Amino acid sequence: MAVVELEAGPVTYEDTGGTGPVVVLGHGPPMDSRAWRKVVPLLPGFRVITPTLPLGGHREPMRADADLSQRGMARLLGDLLDALDLTDVTLVLNDWGGGQFLVNDGRTDRIGRLVLAACEAFDNFPPGAAKALGRAARIPGGMWLTLQLFRVRAFRRMPGGYGGMSVVGLPDDLLVDWFAPATRDRRIRRDFAKFAGSAPGRAELLRLAEGWRAFTKPVLVVWAAHDPLMPAGHGPRLAALYPDARLEVLEESATLVGEDQPERFARLLVEFAAQRV
Repeated sequence: MAVVELEAGPVTYEDTGGTGPVVVLGHGPPMDSRAWRKVVPLLPGFRVITPTLPLGGHREPMRADADLSQRGMARLLGDLLDALDLTDVTLVLNDWGGGQFLVNDGRTDRIGRLVLAACEAFDNFPPGAAKALGRAARIPGGMWLTLQLFRVRAFRRMPGGYGGMSVVGLPDDLLVDWFAPATRDRRIRRDFAKFAGSAPGRAELLRLAEGWRAFTKPVLVVWAAHDPLMPAGHGPRLAALYPDARLEVLEESATLVGEDQPERFARLLVEFAAQRV
């Protein structure tokens, strides 16, 4: 595990090394790089980078004044690409879709291709039951209280929330470990609350989404057929929005496509990331 020091604070990441095409795999809250543990071994020959973004599952707190809003998190991701001097990156967004806000900031020079895999889009920030988490994050003590509920297995596995993000089912010990940092460390909890409570309003989200048309490089939209969090219509809608995009739908998959369909997703990613623009 390597660490890069950004303006917002330290960010850990794993890097397979190598000289092949660069793939950066993003994740949702409060996960970490293990969200892709089934996919990374299926990408031999690629340089695969899996950062743990400060979305609540990170172990090292950010600076107290760090901007961890939706757009701030996108800028942090852009800072990571800059700090690692990555070029022609295939950027994969799954669950958290805020990396698309880099288009609005004009920071896509390092991105050669974009993969939108069952992620937030349009006015679906945050999705489903996560909206309640966002409301709790804006109330003093609300994030702490909500995190206590995740100590209860039945709550963690509710089908409208994390229990519905995978058809095969997330290992419960992994889910517990993802929530552990914010549960135990008030500074991590502060970071998580900053992000969770930061979604722009619906009108602003839709305005920002219109700006994504400016990204004219190749886009692969991978949508899940059994996803309770990301509306089925958003996959085709994203594919129609981006000028050079195509849509693939994965059967027997919910939000975490790398968990439910790692082989199929890896095949799509290999084919897409290896193409020359």
